[in-house]
Amino acid sequence: MSNGATHLVETGSVQSGLDRLAAGEGPDLSRCHVALLCHPASVDKRIRHVTDIFHDLGVTVVSLLGPEHGIEAAAQDMAEVPGDPLLSPSQDAAYGPRTPQYSLYGKNAASLRPTVDMFGDANWLVCDLQDVGSRYYTYVWTAVMAAEVALADGRNVLILDRPNPIGGGDHSIEGATIETGFESFVGFHPVAVRHGMTLGELTCMALAERGTSTRDRLKVLTCSGWRRDMLFPATGLRWVMPSPNMPTFDTAMVYPGQCLFEGTQLSEGRGTTRPFEIVGAPWVDGRALADAVTREERPGIVLRPLRFTPTFHKHVGITCGGVQLHVVDANATRSLGTAVALLRELWRQGAARRGANAFRWRTEPYEFVSDIPAVDLLAGGSWLREGIESGVPAPDLLASQADARDAFIARRRPFLVYD
Repeated sequence: MSNGATHLVETGSVQSGLDRLAAGEGPDLSRCHVALLCHPASVDKRIRHVTDIFHDLGVTVVSLLGPEHGIEAAAQDMAEVPGDPLLSPSQDAAYGPRTPQYSLYGKNAASLRPTVDMFGDANWLVCDLQDVGSRYYTYVWTAVMAAEVALADGRNVLILDRPNPIGGGDHSIEGATIETGFESFVGFHPVAVRHGMTLGELTCMALAERGTSTRDRLKVLTCSGWRRDMLFPATGLRWVMPSPNMPTFDTAMVYPGQCLFEGTQLSEGRGTTRPFEIVGAPWVDGRALADAVTREERPGIVLRPLRFTPTFHKHVGITCGGVQLHVVDANATRSLGTAVALLRELWRQGAARRGANAFRWRTEPYEFVSDIPAVDLLAGGSWLREGIESGVPAPDLLASQADARDAFIARRRPFLVYD
């Protein structure tokens, strides 16, 4: 490996890095002081939280750091989590009432990066976060930023790796990377929309390409038994919601495409029991929408027309027409192409209505950026928005990104540590 990280690799049945640490593998942290970056999905096979495991191992946790949504993932999307040190939650009795918690998602972009003071006297930063395999999902960028600060301050960093739930083979990669000037918290480093890497692999890649010196102080305790073609149900691990609107594996499968609807005034299903699996608006004809998207544009997915009423977020309390995406073949699913086809048809439906186009791009600030449309930040450039508005067919829009996708596949290869 050329990225400067030490990878502690084991073979066998699927175990997360946390499972292996609990079994006595990896660095001995029993006499160490640790700053712990975690969330609710930081659990082992028995659904024991990392804080409980660290207590049993005799690890001294001096501070708890929380990514977007907070340590307990109780906050909704883009909701500020207070940045002042908080008392540890009551269920974290192992550390007593005075273990400080810090938010890495506050009022502004500066809040996304920890300060050295947040680490206290820790000699290790330990990151245990479940990613979902899409560039927009911000946890990996929180891990990268936290690791950069810790390494620059002379601390050791340990990443407890977890499987990429939606797979990692070259064939699964979707979308292009990010054009210069379109970087944001949903695209902190130029990787494909569906990147096919684990959090450990992607963190190492980003740190190396950003020129961060690791000096053998970055370690990744890999998963054992995970293969790149393995989807989450095959791992035998239990799904724990890593964020409030990621309730199921199916949600993760459609998220690389459906998150694009955050860049519009259409509901992406927040406020329903199936966020990201549902999309629509009061003016949408769900049956016409489902009929317009061809089988080739929705591989592995069935589109079912429906009506729904969001209980919060966009169009709260208003009945909407739309579709639900049912994943019927997860191995075949490529949700980015499906979402682009849906966007193009919804733009057409909106333009066909009397008066102004009923379709709207989001214009409010998004992830602390106010001068670039949200959909451009998500797409990594203006190509998608401009192509939709110009009536470019969905397959042609995706084809325009093929070279950038192939370049990413080549770039990532030196950082892949699973077969």
